[in-house]
Amino acid sequence: MPRKIVVTSALPYANGPIHIGHLVEYLQTDMWVRFQKACGHQCYYFCADDTHGTPIMISARAAGIRPEDLIDRVHKEHAADFAQFHIEFDNYYSTHSPENQQLSELIFHRLNEAGSIARRDVEQTYCESCKMALPDRYVRGTCPRCGAEDQYGDSCEVCGATYQPKDLVEPRCATCGATPVLQTSEHYFFKLADYEQQLKTLIGGGHTQKSVANKLNEWFQAGLRDWDISRDGPYFGFKIPGEENKYFYVWLDAPIGYMASAKNYCESHGLDFEELWNSPDNELYHFIGKDIMYFHALFWPAMLMGAGFKTANKLFIHGFLTVNGEKMSKSRGTFIRASTFAGHLNPESLRYYYASKLTDTVEDIDLGVEDFINKTNADLVGKYANLASRSGPMLTKKLDGRLGRLDAEGRELLDKLVGAKEGIIQNYEGLNYAAAVRTISALADQANRYVEQKQPWTTIKTDAEQTRVTLTTVLNAVKVLAIYLKPILPVFTQKIEKFLQVAPLSFADVETALEDHEIGRFERLFERIDEEQVHTMIDESKEGQAAQPAATPAADSEEKAASPFKPEVTIEDFMKLDLRIAKVVTAEPVEGANKLLRLVLDVGGVERNVLAGIAKAYEPEKLVGRLVVFFANLKPRKMKFGLSEGMILATGPGGSDIFLLSPDTGAVPGQSVS
Repeated sequence: MPRKIVVTSALPYANGPIHIGHLVEYLQTDMWVRFQKACGHQCYYFCADDTHGTPIMISARAAGIRPEDLIDRVHKEHAADFAQFHIEFDNYYSTHSPENQQLSELIFHRLNEAGSIARRDVEQTYCESCKMALPDRYVRGTCPRCGAEDQYGDSCEVCGATYQPKDLVEPRCATCGATPVLQTSEHYFFKLADYEQQLKTLIGGGHTQKSVANKLNEWFQAGLRDWDISRDGPYFGFKIPGEENKYFYVWLDAPIGYMASAKNYCESHGLDFEELWNSPDNELYHFIGKDIMYFHALFWPAMLMGAGFKTANKLFIHGFLTVNGEKMSKSRGTFIRASTFAGHLNPESLRYYYASKLTDTVEDIDLGVEDFINKTNADLVGKYANLASRSGPMLTKKLDGRLGRLDAEGRELLDKLVGAKEGIIQNYEGLNYAAAVRTISALADQANRYVEQKQPWTTIKTDAEQTRVTLTTVLNAVKVLAIYLKPILPVFTQKIEKFLQVAPLSFADVETALEDHEIGRFERLFERIDEEQVHTMIDESKEGQAAQPAATPAADSEEKAASPFKPEVTIEDFMKLDLRIAKVVTAEPVEGANKLLRLVLDVGGVERNVLAGIAKAYEPEKLVGRLVVFFANLKPRKMKFGLSEGMILATGPGGSDIFLLSPDTGAVPGQSVS
């Protein structure tokens, strides 16, 4: 019987672009949703940008725009990133919405009525210069335990100590550098301990993986503490009803964004939100990363319990992504944005690679660059695409594009492929994609061995009709494999469907053979990855990653938000920089790099060659004669595309939004900038 399922992924924070680490979660979720739909179930996938909090407010202030303008821009960027990787939400919304405000106030009101909200004074750090209360991670100073300098206000990255911001030695505001003061303010708290027994029952009933349940038990043993759910203004978020300068903390309204996205979808599609979200007949699942399980396994279900809403049937928690066995790194070029990857490689290659690694555990997965290239070429090109390309064109060119009938040997092969269906379904359902991929890959091997044994390229010369039987078997195998791969490779499967001239395939079509059927024109299904493509992508990632911080899935709590500034430098450090006006003599594209321009600069009679990542913002011919600010004494750097003898300075978030020196400054080449 068809199921009705609601699925959510953690909300990416609206402070930067999506990168390949984030994509682990959204691709895992998208594959599961596509699988459910391919099984004939009604499955809705909801998500949204998480848009509130101090980091958004500060980023917008630094950019000279309103927070609303910042989150609107990032929302468009996120939606484009997800679309490039074929992540298909039923609704991708924003937490800064009327639905979210309404639901946040409703849940707060119900929790208050239930006696689960308390008020009490807290001592908080306050910057008199910025005129705002500072989240823990916006206070920097010296660790009180080990003496390490430039540490966050809540923990030391050197010795691991945890403490309060007031415990720091020589604390300072991470935004302006001023010394913060202590201020007393009344805050609202959610009494999490009121729901301890209900939470234990939920977790004990298989709400999440066993390893996660064990970790949650540690927190139960330590004791559940009240949760501070308010922040003083200035703050970008929803005001608490009845308050003038107090706002809901971002972690309160962020998960409610799941419900708000669903409500917005229901209102625009004539559905009943209450029935969709709360009906016991419907299933509800959350996909999240292991870094935010405390919020999603404790605070979030407790809020729902107290407010009379249904909790999720299950919380699916995944690990992080490493690249070549190490954390993603900007300096090594492995901190790769989604848009950068899609600009160089087929996004479905990453979908397939992640699927080959993903299981139902919370263990990290690793993207080995060499393994990625080999698996893409061996499986996607050498097995699946090759199986279709060596049979389809032959049938259309030599045998009028018409399938014949299966013989006993062909049916025997197809029976093996069809017989794997239930195991593959179980693996998809249980999030064990790696096992599903191994099975599908082994089936493709069997089909390719059949082709090698039958050698249709030889028999076509002597027995055309027997060759038709062979190709009928092969293309039926292609169809079955395409169905099994559809949750992972939606575009690849669409090409197969078009080529075979069949309606969109589902798991119900696995047993149905195509016989006496006319096929269409074959189009190439996948291209091999060249090692040079990957290295070019990595080089480009080394060049352009410092412009923006990365977005963080699910409410990037202010306590975890990084400082918007790099470590402090002294005036002596600054005096070492030789900044000069330079004139662009020539500008030309760099072959093989879609962001770089090769510039020759006149720096007061001395010419310098510079590789600049501004190709998306400026046309080369329009730069000639333009004045720029040149970092003259930067050590020359040998890059993949040549030697760069310095750097030009610009502002902006990157991409097409890069701004050079104003053309009408009246400066002259070689002039120092002070």
